[in-house]
Amino acid sequence: MPSPTPPTAALLRDEVDSLVEAWQRERPDLDVSPMQVLSRVTRLARRLDKVRGAAFAASGLESWEFDVLAALRRAGPEHCLSPGQLLKETMVTSGTMTNRVDRLAARGLVTRDTNPEDRRAVLVGLTDAGRTAVDSAFGDLMTAEQQILADLDPAHRDAITVALRELLAPYGEDL
Repeated sequence: MPSPTPPTAALLRDEVDSLVEAWQRERPDLDVSPMQVLSRVTRLARRLDKVRGAAFAASGLESWEFDVLAALRRAGPEHCLSPGQLLKETMVTSGTMTNRVDRLAARGLVTRDTNPEDRRAVLVGLTDAGRTAVDSAFGDLMTAEQQILADLDPAHRDAITVALRELLAPYGEDL
């Protein structure tokens, strides 16, 4: 039996519609239209956090562990980065990164090696176990995220991509 057709946007109502209507009633002097987008983005972010947490947990990882391992996995064939590069990739402080690398190394997911180009520097590398864990978690994540977007028309998906890129562009890396 074919799956039911998703309702059209005109028929859909959610909690945000009710919030916007209430604020329009209570504060007709304010333009509350930003809530139409941003309250939904906030709700979607919460949902995505839950989905991501579940995908990572299935591979025995926490979100922060996935972030570090994913940065190393994306680093190219050597799967190594300096601590400074990891800071940039994951947007955390140096103290936080040191703690994270320590904990991942204790689990056998990363190594600390001397940088062959500068013996005073260290490179953090992905172990085979780390690669297996991050690849598994990433596969689960992509499956879950595909499910979230499955009922969205591809043209709408593309339009949302463009709109979100435009919305985020002024902030650059200040996020």
